[in-house]
Amino acid sequence: MPFQPKRVFFEQDALEYPLGDKLWRHFKKEGVELKVIGSHNRVTGIPGKTPQEAYMEAKRTFVVGVRRTLKFETCKPSAHYQLPLCTSCIGKCEYCYLNTTLGKKPYLRVYVNIEEILQRTKDYIEERKPEITYFEGAATSDPLPFEAYTGSLAKTIEFFSKEEKGRFRFVTKFTEVDSLLALVHNKHTRIRFSLNTQRIIGDYEHNTPSLQERIEAAGKVAAAGYPVGFLIAPVFVYPNWQEEYSFLLEQLEQVLSPQSQQDLSFEIISHRFTARAKANIMQIFPFTTLPMLEEERKFKYGQFGYGKYVYPKDEMTEIKEFFTDRVEKIFPQATLNYIV
Repeated sequence: MPFQPKRVFFEQDALEYPLGDKLWRHFKKEGVELKVIGSHNRVTGIPGKTPQEAYMEAKRTFVVGVRRTLKFETCKPSAHYQLPLCTSCIGKCEYCYLNTTLGKKPYLRVYVNIEEILQRTKDYIEERKPEITYFEGAATSDPLPFEAYTGSLAKTIEFFSKEEKGRFRFVTKFTEVDSLLALVHNKHTRIRFSLNTQRIIGDYEHNTPSLQERIEAAGKVAAAGYPVGFLIAPVFVYPNWQEEYSFLLEQLEQVLSPQSQQDLSFEIISHRFTARAKANIMQIFPFTTLPMLEEERKFKYGQFGYGKYVYPKDEMTEIKEFFTDRVEKIFPQATLNYIV
């Protein structure tokens, strides 16, 4: 069952595309509040008198637009380029960096000109030949919950299946993978799942599936022959954290066949926050229990010029040693891309 938006705004030009027309007719039939706007970048009419209200209403606002900027952003370290299929996410994770980058009203946005986006993707692949070019489909969003409406992931996966020098990857916290299982993918798409301990999911990852549901979805995807990956993030240090993250990895092992374990990837990201992110989080989730005491962290300048608060050196060493050891022992053939 796809998520149900409370209101849907259509950029005028989006109605000229087959997907835009299809979505208009679908939501009109469903009786959803509809509005035509001039630009998907300037959306007014989302209610909310307080930061919490504005945030919650934005998460129920679906905007259908045309992606005009076909210059793709770079996407280190996970890929060469971002592949812009959509923006924002239906999840309400308290720590999410999108709370900072998408402003006070992080409305949900999809793009209907998928054919133009994929044509530009092909241009980028051609430019870098004979090297393989990697594209990330979830840099500013989680695309899976939108798939029931757009079909854009399926088109993208089938596109990359034919590209000898192109690879696609995306990461999701969600589980609606059934429509992707029978697609021809030629192992050119890696589907990654963002995981955390059930305690962290329950406390901070609101409106997302449980750990067990995500692991079951990963098992389905692996059984369908896709290369699979896992983003364990953000890692928190708390009482019994090592036991709970070990349990997570052991559960994974139980659902993944020996064959699928031969081509696994892991990415580990420890919890960090910026002063701006903390201020935004405290407005939206004033009673949060996220560990954000500056005096318990180390201040570090990031690659984009702003500072962030990360775990001190001793705790980072503990995180790196723990995950290096556990991944190597449980999944000896896996690739551990990075621990940061």
